Parts: sequence; C-alpha cells; structure tokens
Amino acid sequence: MIDLRSDTVTKPTKEMLEAMMSAEVGDDVFESDPTVNKLQEMAASMFGHEASLFCPSGTMTNQIGIFIQSGPLTDVITEVNSHVYQYEVGGIAFHSRANVKTLEGNRGKLSLAQIKTAVNPTDVHRTETRLISLENTTNRGGGACYSLSEIKEISSFARSNKINLHLDGARLFNALVETRIKPIEIGPLFDTISICLSKGLGCPVGSLLISSKENIQRARKVRKVFGGGMRQVGYLASAGVYALQNNVERLIEDHENARILAGILEELDYVETVIPPETNILIFHLKDKYEPQLFLEYLKFNNVLAVPFGGQSIRFVTHLDFKADQIEDLEKILKSFSR
Repeated sequence: MIDLRSDTVTKPTKEMLEAMMSAEVGDDVFESDPTVNKLQEMAASMFGHEASLFCPSGTMTNQIGIFIQSGPLTDVITEVNSHVYQYEVGGIAFHSRANVKTLEGNRGKLSLAQIKTAVNPTDVHRTETRLISLENTTNRGGGACYSLSEIKEISSFARSNKINLHLDGARLFNALVETRIKPIEIGPLFDTISICLSKGLGCPVGSLLISSKENIQRARKVRKVFGGGMRQVGYLASAGVYALQNNVERLIEDHENARILAGILEELDYVETVIPPETNILIFHLKDKYEPQLFLEYLKFNNVLAVPFGGQSIRFVTHLDFKADQIEDLEKILKSFSR
C-alpha cells in the first residue's frame, strides 16, 4: 500500500519504538514524568522560550494557545484556509468565545499589509484585535512557507500594537529545513508556538505548545479542563525526544519526493494544474471531465491512498514511510489511469 493521505499515517520506526519502551516515566499531572519534562525543556530551548507543554494533539495546542491570548469581545485574525479556522470544529468560538476575522491570503499566507487593514480601531462598536494566528507550512496552501523577513515584519507590527502572535506550526520543521531558518531565529518572534510531532516527525501522537513560563502555567490549567491531563505519558514523549534528535533533517527527502511526483503529474493529460510543492504537500487539479472520486477509487484499487481536497483537487502528502523506490510503481499507476 502506498499511503499518501497525510504524513500522520506514519508508524514508529524500530529505533523510535525502542526509545519508547525504555522510557523512564512518572505522573505528568504531578509534573513528575522525567521524559515529558525532558521533551518540554528540549522544545522550549530549541525555540528560545522558557517552557512548553506536551498535549495529545495539535488541535489542543492551537486551541489552548488561542484561549490564553484572546477571549470574549476580541478578534482573532487568521487566513481563511487556516487549520485553526477550517478544521478545528469552530473551536475558537466554542472555547474562547472570540470573533474570527478571516483574510484571503496567498497560498494560505498573510501579508503585513493585509493584517494592518484588518486591525480594528479602538471603538466601542468593535471587538478588540487581540491575536494574529499564522500557519507555517500552510496545509491548504500546498505546504507554502513564510520567509524569515515576512515573519519578522508581522511580529514587529504585532508587538508595537500589543497584539499577540500565535503560530500553528503543525509542519513547522518542514518549513525550517526548507528555508534553512533555525528554530532559535523564529521562536522569539511568536508569543505561542504549536508544533506537531505526529506528522513529518513520525511520532504516533503528540504536540507541544511553546511559550513563556507564565503562559504555559495557565495553559496547563486549560489543558486540564480540556481533559488533556495525562499520567505515565513519558512512553509517548520519548518518541518526541527521538524525533527531535533524529527526524528533522531527513524531512528534506520528503520535499524532494514531492517535487519528483509533481514533475510526473505535470506530464499527465488528465491533470489541469499542479501547485508547485515547496515542502511535502502536493496539490493538483484534475481536468473538469475527470471525476475526482472515480480517480481516487482507481488509485485505491491499485493500492494507493489519497484524499480529495475540494472541487477537482487531490492532495498527496509525502512522508518517512513513503520511499523513493515506490515512486516508479506510483508513476506506472498514474500513467495507466484513463476516464
């Protein structure tokens, strides 16, 4: 089976499993799991922050980060296709009771000019602009990355206007290895950062919220009320430690495989357009006469899994369980498709 539905489908490697099984554990609700503490300290240090919090999912870390920085009668500015808006079940409204102001960016990225126009003036009739949420890489934008200069100018504007800045970095390490930005360069530009360990880094589960000690202490309480307090979770945290030490630089292989697949797709007569992949997400559009569901069924019949992405769009995501030697088999399957 060639599974390109997402980079969340990976399974732990033998080495990661060995690290998990040998983990030293404790009770994390009492903050006494040494492996969780090690992971949290490692992540915070990487990004130049004081503390971090291990959670079950990226949705939880995003929603906690937004909760502690927004609230009723405030605005959260984000891109209309962002994960926090499209795929977290209206969590901003449900948890934070905040207003969401969406902007249509370029491949999921917001510019400073757009953000400036969206900030509300001080006015009794308007919500207070309290938080800007960026996504890097962008999921629906086909894995597009912010440059360091783009982030710096948005961060500077947010700081000067006393607006909080959150980063949904579910695939942040993909962006960092592609742009050659160091974590320590980008970390201090944000008030909160959410990173996911179960996507390109290959862990079975887990995400981290990175911030100041004060914010993380409050986040710990919010995690508790969300039902996210965990006990001997060091077995999972050890996978995160292993991933941060071993699985970051190899992400560039996934990006190269995505680019090779893009070249193959561009030559197929049933493909209308291919969004050039910057990282490991590859979105392409079928010509109108081709039914996406039939195409996906054809792929599944040939042991290839992918997902529809709205309209005529299909998404492939490369990952550590998709190997370069599978590309030839996939190319034959793609070239054999006919209406």
